[in-house]
Amino acid sequence: MIVLLKNISSLLQIDDEELSYRAGKSMMEVHKINDAFLLIEDGVISDYGSMKDLPKDAEFQATKVRDLQNKMVFPAFNDSHTHLVYAGSREIEYINKVKGLSYEEIAKKGGGILNSANLLHNTSEDELYRQSVPRILEIMSQGTAAVEIKSGYGLNTEDELKMLRVIRRIRENFPLIVKSTFLGAHAVPAEYKSRQSEYVDKIINEMIPVVASEELAEYIDVFCDEGFFSMEDTDRILNAGLKYGLRPKIHANELAFSGGIQTGVKYNALSVDHLEFTGEQEIEVLKNSETMPTILPGASLFLEMRYAPARLMIDSGLPVALASDFNPGSSPSGNMKLIMSLALIKLHMLPEEILNAVTLNSAYAMGISDVTGTISRGKLANLIITKPIPGFEYFPYAYGSDLISDVLINGVSVK
Repeated sequence: MIVLLKNISSLLQIDDEELSYRAGKSMMEVHKINDAFLLIEDGVISDYGSMKDLPKDAEFQATKVRDLQNKMVFPAFNDSHTHLVYAGSREIEYINKVKGLSYEEIAKKGGGILNSANLLHNTSEDELYRQSVPRILEIMSQGTAAVEIKSGYGLNTEDELKMLRVIRRIRENFPLIVKSTFLGAHAVPAEYKSRQSEYVDKIINEMIPVVASEELAEYIDVFCDEGFFSMEDTDRILNAGLKYGLRPKIHANELAFSGGIQTGVKYNALSVDHLEFTGEQEIEVLKNSETMPTILPGASLFLEMRYAPARLMIDSGLPVALASDFNPGSSPSGNMKLIMSLALIKLHMLPEEILNAVTLNSAYAMGISDVTGTISRGKLANLIITKPIPGFEYFPYAYGSDLISDVLINGVSVK
């Protein structure tokens, strides 16, 4: 099937150089063509350029022609950090927070990650899949064409496998790219409260081998932070994961200067995520690495916590990716357009930096920048078509407006 998009007001994020990511000042680079065309063949970008250079027989050969006057086109979002497979919801906890209860008080009432673990334990795999499907459909309609989904609400072997099998079913049944991450080290189960090292042993000796044997995950993650898993715990878990071919992705420095960033870089983590507590020492470590710093401003908004110092990171020469952290406790939204607006408003990132952070750099944070993230010949036709807007700057600026006209995944409309 050949699809022709013509009279595109502006075709953004063009890359003929096969870049893996953009860092520092280069995050301001967004190549574009005004009054453009784009050709899609069998779900892949085959050609693009100025309308004046449109091949004379292109419309005749096309199976479908779409006239996009006054509409922009740019790559679909790649959301590299979510927990969107979960059971139930936790809005009552948030109401308790509004009423003044502390995190510790909410936890004593059975709230937090352990609440999600209890709900998931009492939910069948089929029901868990059924609850997850609307979230997948929602993020696709909002422009996400690739998503990483973590386990971590099981906290025992059987329930972690249940989550990972649901993630596999999503990959098999939906057109978007799905990457799976094993996060058994999300929290310490109540029954291991004073025996954390034994739970780490269970992750290493029982969970990781079966996850690997069933090929249920590409990546392994640890919540390496104050009050969760130490650098020593993280060392042990990542070493075990690497033996089974699971590359690290780390929850790091959300709550304190935990050493999580340094540990992630030590193990060549594909990304270190959260990063609210990041200073000069962490930045210097990241400069000499292939690890993508990934910021999750939705969690900072929802929990009223400090925001990661994105401006300092970029000005220091680092790349930055943005992700939603879609989960029931700290960021109950997978709307990446909202994440872009938070980056503008709260992280003081510029529109060009934001576009790189939610497309190319977030693709790198998922290990897929070779197939998506830019407008490039041979890459997947995962695209956002905007409604008529005055310029791209308007897209993150109008934080409450639905400005997406259509979303294409593999060249096919999903909105």
